[in-house]
Amino acid sequence: MTEKFQVQFLEDAAEFLDKLDEKAREKIYYNIQKARFSDEKELFKKLKGEIWEFITLYNKTHYRLFAFWDKTAITKTVVISTHGIIKKTDKTPPGEIEKAENLRKLYFEHKNQV
Repeated sequence: MTEKFQVQFLEDAAEFLDKLDEKAREKIYYNIQKARFSDEKELFKKLKGEIWEFITLYNKTHYRLFAFWDKTAITKTVVISTHGIIKKTDKTPPGEIEKAENLRKLYFEHKNQV
């Protein structure tokens, strides 16, 4: 199977994962790995605009990692995970999508300066 993209975690995403218990974190990593090689919409889907989400349900808890695509490299496509939440309602809080959009903007501003 061919890898569709690589994944990098921004600081907020890494901190979110570090705070989870080991089993939940392992399940999220497993689902991200699976999403990298498949087209399963229940693992990775578009939310709004340029923002996507990795989806994990573990032990009746809904985990979401927000992300965006960086296709600027010639040889590889990278998905950048901005931050994560434990989702408590059916609707994704608009503030979380906004946060992901702001982090995306900062990422590209910084990347273009380097």
